[in-house]
Amino acid sequence: MSDALNDLYQEVVLEHKRAPRNFGHLSSPTHRAEGTNPSCGDQVAVELELDGTQLRDIRFSGQGCAICMASTSMMTEAVKGRDVAHANALQQHFRAVLTGEQQPEEAPLGKLVSLAGVRQYPSRIKCALLGWHALMHAIAEHNTQESQA
Repeated sequence: MSDALNDLYQEVVLEHKRAPRNFGHLSSPTHRAEGTNPSCGDQVAVELELDGTQLRDIRFSGQGCAICMASTSMMTEAVKGRDVAHANALQQHFRAVLTGEQQPEEAPLGKLVSLAGVRQYPSRIKCALLGWHALMHAIAEHNTQESQA
């Protein structure tokens, strides 16, 4: 990856840390989940408004390192208004890129590709995935409620 591209990616991450998108609380979330990363001190809560299988709205709150906050911010932009299946697939691709199972250029990540460099720092992968873990737990709660209905 070129130095110019690395600089651009770093700027995207810092911008999302400075001004996280979809930060705050929903007035009436249908689902909520929290995640913590004790090794870094990250704490994130994700709130969803699900309509069937569509993520009508999403917000997150909490505090964390730049990687955690930027990743969660970009995640909310990538899944808001989309189907749960899209969120699941995107999470799988993102995890595969961070763990080295998939090359960044092979994954349909959009802006999330700017976090691909995290794969070079294994101790920071948990930071980048924390918001995604919370999202997947909130969706799993949704799936559990649907199967019990």
